[in-house]
Amino acid sequence: MDPQLDVSPTAHSWLGPPIDARPLFVPEHAALIATLRGLTPADWGREAVPGWSVRDVVAHVLGDCYGRLARHRDGHWEGGGEGRREGGREGRREGGREGHQERRREGHQERRREGRREGRREGPAFAPGEDLPAYIHRINQQWVDAHSRVSPAALTDTLELIGGQVARLFAESDPAAPSLGVSWAGADPAPMWLDSARELTEYWTHRQQIRHATGQRTDPDPRLLSVVLDTFLRALPHTLREIAAPAGTQVRIHVTGPAGGTWSATAGGTWSATAPGGGNWSLAGPADGHPAALVRLDAETAWRLCVRGIEPADALTRAEIEGDHQLAEAACRIVSIVY
Repeated sequence: MDPQLDVSPTAHSWLGPPIDARPLFVPEHAALIATLRGLTPADWGREAVPGWSVRDVVAHVLGDCYGRLARHRDGHWEGGGEGRREGGREGRREGGREGHQERRREGHQERRREGRREGRREGPAFAPGEDLPAYIHRINQQWVDAHSRVSPAALTDTLELIGGQVARLFAESDPAAPSLGVSWAGADPAPMWLDSARELTEYWTHRQQIRHATGQRTDPDPRLLSVVLDTFLRALPHTLREIAAPAGTQVRIHVTGPAGGTWSATAGGTWSATAPGGGNWSLAGPADGHPAALVRLDAETAWRLCVRGIEPADALTRAEIEGDHQLAEAACRIVSIVY
């Protein structure tokens, strides 16, 4: 579960030790461009996720990069970027509660009002009756459709340039600064260290989707996969938020292999006092002792479960479980994308 940052405790301490994903954007971006340069013309038309080809996924990643530069480098919020950040294509529904969705939509609408007062153009608005997940997926699709005339070569060239700028942006970011929310971890706003780590998982996951679509296996590089897994598992307290358990109850997930590690969520106690929405679980509790439930997963199963490449029931058939099976089943409902 390395690398991690030496950042002073904050209100987000229940998320566990901060992660430093900043040095990994350059190698991840280089790996993505190398993958795209190695594709055949036929590969670009293969389905990467339901409804989207490899070309579509690449266009979506380019949109993510443009959005990140616009908001965090240029201070440009036109285009309704509030929710779109978390809109991947391997999972189509929002994981948060309805109240959380409504607060985020209200925040988006307030930014639109501020933009009008300041004379800025407005971006896409919510359609009547549209919730946040539907809005995210709609504007993602609009971006992909708008780029249907852009050739694979042009997409790759543009992504190489813009993605490189994003990598430099993250390299210079302040990990302790407040940033965009991460709904699947229950943090809104989230610290930049979590937002940037989430962003790395977005790029990494889309690269694996492209690899799988073109007959390649998951990239096993533990430098990247270990941080991806560490980031995904920060969703564990939020996953367990509605599970009532005595203080000190521990649920542990152990991922095997060189990129794996161990994550222990503990119920109650002072370490969970700052968890959002009345959540009672924290990754800041003691990691020793005997857990009430232990789930062992291989790395491939773990990351695919977190992005719903496989369903919890399938993951449970591949898992080794010790202790309370109900708690283990609850832990395997983890999801680390908008879903």
